[in-house]
Amino acid sequence: MQAVKMFTTAVCPYCTRAKQLLQSKGVEHIEEIRIDTDPAQRSHMVQITGRRTVPQIFIGATHVGGCDDLMALDAQGGLQSLLQGL
Repeated sequence: MQAVKMFTTAVCPYCTRAKQLLQSKGVEHIEEIRIDTDPAQRSHMVQITGRRTVPQIFIGATHVGGCDDLMALDAQGGLQSLLQGL
């Protein structure tokens, strides 16, 4: 399974929803990077994604986007194969 990294904040319902979906797909570990406690990480997130909202989700080297993007990828049937590195 590919590594999953997610830029998050403490109080973010979309972050929680994205984590729940990933866990339902078998993801056991999500590397969470809290941008609310580390301004440097917020700047880094904006620099690499071009986005200011959370969550910002990476599966392996692929930037999936936010929660809505993750849900759309799953609805299109692409999430499981991306997680498996196919």
